[in-house]
Amino acid sequence: MPIYAVKTTASQEQTVADMIITREDPTVHAALAPDSLTSYVMVEADDANIIERILEEIPHARSVIPGESDISEVEHFLSPKPDVEGIAEGDIVELIAGPFKGEKAQVQRIDEGKDQVTVELYEATVPIPVTVRGDQIRVLDSDER
Repeated sequence: MPIYAVKTTASQEQTVADMIITREDPTVHAALAPDSLTSYVMVEADDANIIERILEEIPHARSVIPGESDISEVEHFLSPKPDVEGIAEGDIVELIAGPFKGEKAQVQRIDEGKDQVTVELYEATVPIPVTVRGDQIRVLDSDER
């Protein structure tokens, strides 16, 4: 099944994808608006002419990009990137959520399977390891940089 790229207005990708799917056209099978792909929506359909006809009724949809894509070209958008990717042991991080929000800490251990990071707070008088989710920290300084 071919996949077509649809050019959209910036920050309106999810809206356009939702409107394409709510048309309930049997020849349109799926619409994908990945966060990492700005101003484009990927649409799986039988024919590009069908998408062009649907886009005439949808605001913020600009045009269909000429050519087809295969599933192999877009499958990296389908699997989520782990939150602990890009974090290494020894990195200096800031907690951005939870009871220790705003505190600086050093990464002690990373559990990629559970998407968790164990950190040791800088300001604590007694070093206490705290385990937080990977999306609750922001890297401030990395040893690898």
